[in-house]
Amino acid sequence: MICRHCEKSKVNRPRGLCWSCYYRPGVRDQYPSTSKYARRGVGNFCGSAPLPVCSTAAVPGSEEKIAILAERAKNRQSLWHPADVTLETVPAAAAALAQAC
Repeated sequence: MICRHCEKSKVNRPRGLCWSCYYRPGVRDQYPSTSKYARRGVGNFCGSAPLPVCSTAAVPGSEEKIAILAERAKNRQSLWHPADVTLETVPAAAAALAQAC
């Protein structure tokens, strides 16, 4: 197998690159990981995410909360809002948060 970038040398590094291309600045970032263990999917990104616009009154672990987390991940927002209901605050905060948004 030959390098995906220079198409000259033998592959001996991850991502299908040769040694010199793999360690050349900027080249490695052009090629996604080919590992089956690499992080993939909607919510797998590095960086700081913006807070969601609104907190949720959904109880942790409920289908509603899971749907909200999936939507936040799809929109590349932080999964957790500081005012989201937690297991400790379920009874007191659920009614207040439902009216806030």
